Amino acid sequence: MEILPLTGEPLKAALPALAELRIAVFREWPYLYEGTLEYEAKYLEKFAAANDAFIVAAKDKDKIVGVATASPLLGHADAFAKPFAEKGYDPAKVFYFGESVLRPEYRGRGIGHAFFDAREKHARAIGKFEIVSFCGVVRDAADPRKPKDYWPLDGFWNKRGFHKAEGLSAEFDWKEIGGKEVNHTMQFWIKPL
Repeated sequence: MEILPLTGEPLKAALPALAELRIAVFREWPYLYEGTLEYEAKYLEKFAAANDAFIVAAKDKDKIVGVATASPLLGHADAFAKPFAEKGYDPAKVFYFGESVLRPEYRGRGIGHAFFDAREKHARAIGKFEIVSFCGVVRDAADPRKPKDYWPLDGFWNKRGFHKAEGLSAEFDWKEIGGKEVNHTMQFWIKPL
């Protein structure tokens, strides 16, 4: 197993694997995302064009089995930066951790920690960020679609030094399994660098 930080052309070469992983992993609870390769290609093209865009890939032999992304918050849609500005944070000082997607059979091996370590190291190396952040979908704990064995990642994120930034959220729409477009609240988590 290799953990590879990627920028530039190597990052772009990994985008098709990232697209497939996003579709597969985000199909699971709590996202229930019904993605398409066409949408993913457009979304990831914009991500890859951002200044200081960064991914870290987990590779098993020749196959990418997990990827985590990061870039400056201002490289994302305005819907990401606006809540930070409204709460008094300078969006230019926030480095945003996007998706972290890993095939189920590779979970529990420390790869998630390696993903966070690499992204935090990259943000520090740039030298202009004060906060790292990510967001997660908010779901009703009583939602009947939630698997009985689902284990939320809040404890993992807390151990990494992140805390839920109460009142700091955004709204995003995506197509859920079954084809219906649904509005979702995304809760931001933050950590000082």
